Amino acid sequence: MTGDILTDTFGRKHNYLRISLTERCNLRCTYCMPAEGIQLSPKDHIMTYEEIYTIAKEFVDRGVTKIRLTGGEPLVRKDAALIMEKLASLPVSLTLTTNGVIVDKFIDHFKKCGIKTLNVSLDSLNAQKNKDITRRSYFEKVYQNILLLVKEGFYVKVNCVLMKGFNDNEIIDFVTITKDLPIQVRFIEFMPFDGNRWNMDKLVSLEEVLSQVNSNFKAENIIKLKDAVNDTTKSYQIKNHKGTFAIISSVTNPFCDGCNRIRLTANGQIKNCLFSSKESDLLTPLREGKPIHTIIQQAIKSKLKIRNGMDTLDKFKESDAHLNNRSMITIGG
Repeated sequence: MTGDILTDTFGRKHNYLRISLTERCNLRCTYCMPAEGIQLSPKDHIMTYEEIYTIAKEFVDRGVTKIRLTGGEPLVRKDAALIMEKLASLPVSLTLTTNGVIVDKFIDHFKKCGIKTLNVSLDSLNAQKNKDITRRSYFEKVYQNILLLVKEGFYVKVNCVLMKGFNDNEIIDFVTITKDLPIQVRFIEFMPFDGNRWNMDKLVSLEEVLSQVNSNFKAENIIKLKDAVNDTTKSYQIKNHKGTFAIISSVTNPFCDGCNRIRLTANGQIKNCLFSSKESDLLTPLREGKPIHTIIQQAIKSKLKIRNGMDTLDKFKESDAHLNNRSMITIGG
């Protein structure tokens, strides 16, 4: 089969599929979901593990080489282990993004499925602040699980969503832990989604992160690493540190030119851009026994060049552009 249906009108080849396994989570992070919670999709609207595999195989047959499992929290799904095992049978690089609360229960299964890299969310190194943002008291468990993953030989990327006045004073603390830990800390700009009360005043830009780093480390010790074509990050390393740090600047410095990602929500919808409110239903035609490759192709071909058409920062600031998008928890990162 040809992979041409995964190439958009700007020549971007989408070989990276992100699959949300569930809308449920054992945390309640403020930037991810509204305080009052969300209306979950009915259970029969959520993809079964067989449907996840069938859709994933369609993408892999068309050229996808990497699959990331997301949520919600993917590991709270009861058949998460089975789904990983099924997807591991496909010729892809398999990984996942998790909040780290229960990863210790899956160490052996990760190894069995060939998972070598995990992204773990941790937005503060302070237990109370971590509780404030997640609305749960799991800091110590998550931090110990990060150490466990490192000990067990996994490469860990720690995702930290920065918010001004909340955790931007911890940037150097996070960079400092890369001295002895062979991890990558990834600072993520606060992005707007339904119900997370986003505004530009809360955003900590790439420039602000680098300004703090430059003020605390000598210039000759700050090493700019080479980023791959499809990387979302600008990566750096402090000389003699075992780990690295990176910045994901979706708002102030978007990386749309090299985007190779397509998202599949837990209820079987394709989102061709994180910021797009438009979706394409794969689950209904799949259940009706109809082919889904034409829907995939149409979704890819309709992808806009930059942030769903918000090609300037002024357009991005207009809140109306984000009101119809999902909460992050129901998109899947």
